Amino acid sequence: MSVGGAEDDIPQGERKIVTDFCYLLDKSKQLFNGLRDLPQYGQKQWQSYFGRTFDVYTKLWKFQQQHRQVLDNRYGLKRWQIGEIASKIGQLYYHYYLRTSESSYLNEAFSFYSAIRQRSYYSQVNKEDRPELVVKKLRYYARFIVVCLLLNKMDVVKELVKELSDEIEDYTRRFNTEDQLEWNLVLQEVSTFIDADPLMILNDANDIEITSNRLGEGGSPPLEHGMIVGQLILADALIIGNCNNQVKFSELTVDMFRMLQTLEREPTALAPQLSKPGLQDPTEKSTKRENPHKYLLYKPTFSQLYSFLSTSFKELPANSVLLVYLSATGVLPTGRSEYEGPYDFGGVLTNSNRDVLNGDAVHKRSQSYKEMHCLHPGDLYPFTRKPLFIIVDSSNSIAYKNFGNLFGQPLVCLISPTTYPKALQDQSQRGSLFTLFLYNPLMAFLFICGLSSMRKGLWDKCQEYLRRINRDIAQLLTHSRTVDQAFLQFFGDEFLRLLITRFIFCSSTLRLHKNFRETGNYPETYPQLPKEEIVENPHLQRHILELASMMDVQNYFQENNIDDY
Repeated sequence: MSVGGAEDDIPQGERKIVTDFCYLLDKSKQLFNGLRDLPQYGQKQWQSYFGRTFDVYTKLWKFQQQHRQVLDNRYGLKRWQIGEIASKIGQLYYHYYLRTSESSYLNEAFSFYSAIRQRSYYSQVNKEDRPELVVKKLRYYARFIVVCLLLNKMDVVKELVKELSDEIEDYTRRFNTEDQLEWNLVLQEVSTFIDADPLMILNDANDIEITSNRLGEGGSPPLEHGMIVGQLILADALIIGNCNNQVKFSELTVDMFRMLQTLEREPTALAPQLSKPGLQDPTEKSTKRENPHKYLLYKPTFSQLYSFLSTSFKELPANSVLLVYLSATGVLPTGRSEYEGPYDFGGVLTNSNRDVLNGDAVHKRSQSYKEMHCLHPGDLYPFTRKPLFIIVDSSNSIAYKNFGNLFGQPLVCLISPTTYPKALQDQSQRGSLFTLFLYNPLMAFLFICGLSSMRKGLWDKCQEYLRRINRDIAQLLTHSRTVDQAFLQFFGDEFLRLLITRFIFCSSTLRLHKNFRETGNYPETYPQLPKEEIVENPHLQRHILELASMMDVQNYFQENNIDDY
């Protein structure tokens, strides 16, 4: 405690303020540090602990606001310490978002992180000869960038990256530290990440327009009145990223980032923000429809993946669906066997402590055993006892076409192409084309037609036409007499309906495109969708050609097998 005179001269009231502040500060640190000991999976054990942590931080934040002058004079409270409290609150909201998948909490995290920057809480850190304080500032920037990426605030991201670059340069010049390369790698990762999208949308002033790809009002094709579909709800999703060379930032690959947003609604503010950020207790229940709960697993081992799968399966409510999204390097099968079962087609890579071979597919040297660090189709069989929706984006995705529905529960698997034309293979580090179609089908459509920019007005017209195509796809599916009932059982959920219609649009588009001529270039499904009635439906193909003609790229598509208007 720093004092202006002798300690005895401090009035008792002011001394109590300092004592109470120290107690709240210590308590808050203790609770915050305990967050890392909470189980990573399971949705119930951690909520009361988060509630207590939020409660203490609420009191601490309000306390330092009410008694700032006394704490300045008697405690020697520095601005970077206030920034640390605000940063911890931002982290709390971000971690609550990760636990609940409720994207509104990202807005709250942004509010606190933004206040730190606007009020220059960390501005004096660089004047102190303490490298650990500068590292706190750099970590704050990295966390703020992640939140802004998830909120699609790309203008802010670019400003933060420039500021972070300057801070890293200053840090490495002043302190001869061993983590210089690590921070430069962080900078390189985020710079590559923000350039991953293959298309720019330009307004009249030639500025880049940022569009959101979360589910908005009317974003999913509506169901016709009286149409009978399943009432299942997507409740849980595992998003797994394990591609060897894909761009990533903060344990989030481009594919994971895109699927994460595809499975979320547009965030709304929890409460109006006052002139100073105030704490909203996130443990209070929201009345609106929730996002599906998500686990984000970057390069998990088989044990980790199975633990998360088992927990999600165990906690899945009645009439609910578990979604498993796999974006991973393919593991090819090891030779032929007389009986071809669910462990004889290979699968997708799970992480291990050993180095993997370079290249997209991993080949096992010994032919006598199955690959151990691999998620085989058979590994998912136990979880088909409940409704299961699988998306596999991999060079060996075709292994999952050999599923068997053992228990009669709704089961669908969307399977990516296994190969792409050479020009697109070179772009695979920036994310998979298949996932891009599920995330932003119009951007994917433009990408395969060689376009890298588009005017906002034309983009909006094409998006409106694409919504019409999605409505027609939904009607094709629900009116079909031959489509497998599993698709219809999942069709009542908005997110799954959107994924299925985007998949069909992707499949139909690639089959018409002149550059996609090999069988491995096309996505597949288990169970199979009717080709003539849906995937290669002439009415849908005409729609796709009309969309291409709106962009003047119809020369990329085959027209000879479609009747003229």
